[in-house]
Amino acid sequence: MGIRVEHLNHIYGAGTAFEQYAVRDVSFEISPGEFVGLMGHTGSGKSTLVQHLNGLLKPTSGRVLYDEEDIHGPGYSLRKLRGKVGLVFQYPEHQLFETDVFTDVCFGPKNLGLTPEECKGRAREALANVGLPEKLWDESPFELSGGEKRRAAIAGVLAMEPEVLVLDEPTAGLDPKGREEILDKIKELHEARHMTVLLVSHSMEDLAIYTDRILVMNQGGLAYDGTPREVFGHYEALEKMGLSAPQITYVAHKLKVLGVPINADVTTVAEATEEILQVWRRIHG
Repeated sequence: MGIRVEHLNHIYGAGTAFEQYAVRDVSFEISPGEFVGLMGHTGSGKSTLVQHLNGLLKPTSGRVLYDEEDIHGPGYSLRKLRGKVGLVFQYPEHQLFETDVFTDVCFGPKNLGLTPEECKGRAREALANVGLPEKLWDESPFELSGGEKRRAAIAGVLAMEPEVLVLDEPTAGLDPKGREEILDKIKELHEARHMTVLLVSHSMEDLAIYTDRILVMNQGGLAYDGTPREVFGHYEALEKMGLSAPQITYVAHKLKVLGVPINADVTTVAEATEEILQVWRRIHG
């Protein structure tokens, strides 16, 4: 069950002089309820990959399966799939287009064939879930701040009650406070609804804090698939790909080099704090 990608290839301009592999022989599986991160340098194929997960792009070869069904198989309903796999694009405010926020959030449920009252109920719940104040619901989405627009756009996808939420750099351009608020809300929804989440991000700190597993793309291929500790343990190899580990991982390695008997495989400040406290307790009894 869940999403399975099998030997996925996507070639732009196939058969022309401009042929270019965007995704090359990628295979992985995401089980229901997982919170997975996806990272990679610019041009590594991340955005192309995630657009295959709800059928926006069709593989040049390979398959994408949802609950064991090929989403491009005969008779498969991509419209139904898009009600189950919600995709929030990078700069999701570009998805906003209605005259007011509430109507915009109602658009997805309306396309699913729900009644007006059902659409309104879903919109109210989704807007409350992302923490957008009710006083803004009747405002034009274009009058909102950057962070408010993100919340409204994410609410529009959540109102469709997807089983899987795919977020492509949803916090790009936001200040640290706005980024943390949005990701905290997504984590809360993940835990409350047991919703599967795939988060694409350039922030190593965010991936370390929020995800349970990380996929790493490099030059169109899948380079790593493991827990944050496993993936960021390859920080030297990641640097050669134009990536890095969280800053605290480098601090921990430096402390170890200086003689502090610390486990250097930490990926978050909370983990590093606990490691340092354990060293202090061992030294001071």
